[in-house]
Amino acid sequence: MLAAFCLSRVPTVAAPQIIISVPDQRLVIMENGVLAGHFPVSTSKFGLGDQPASFATPLGTLEVAAKVGEGAPLGAVFKSQHLTGEILPPNAPGRDPIVTRILHLRGLDAGTARAFERGIYIHGTPEESKIGHPASYGCIRMRSRDVVTVFDAAPVGTKIEIVDVPLRRALADYASQHLASGRRVAAN
Repeated sequence: MLAAFCLSRVPTVAAPQIIISVPDQRLVIMENGVLAGHFPVSTSKFGLGDQPASFATPLGTLEVAAKVGEGAPLGAVFKSQHLTGEILPPNAPGRDPIVTRILHLRGLDAGTARAFERGIYIHGTPEESKIGHPASYGCIRMRSRDVVTVFDAAPVGTKIEIVDVPLRRALADYASQHLASGRRVAAN
């Protein structure tokens, strides 16, 4: 009985949630209603959508389905989610492979239903000078040091919202949803 009482008083730790604003080219991590991190990203230079072969970034709700690359060095190159042994420095000329870490995303709604089979990831890029502007082929690109932080903070199952609204509005929507459910939200 005492054990059950003690366990019922242990504070619950909610899984983090990631919000990506396409207009602002920013990703934020929310942990227990608190802004825990914010990073510049690059979404698709081909626009938004989830059609096969469109190279567009899907809008809607996704989750982290798989994580690849734990412990790999910054700039480690991946091909078909396997390390090649090559390491590239930031802004290496003439190259644009996936580097450092991969968070493979699975769509959870109609707007993201094909994301997993399309190979939509959050991943590192050696083209760090393009971060902050649409430059990808559908994925969410990040600086290597930033994608390591997101990788470490986001377990498999972490929910991700990719939205076509400014981050300020997306955070206000997040706060109102959490206030309606009785959870506290605070900016860090």
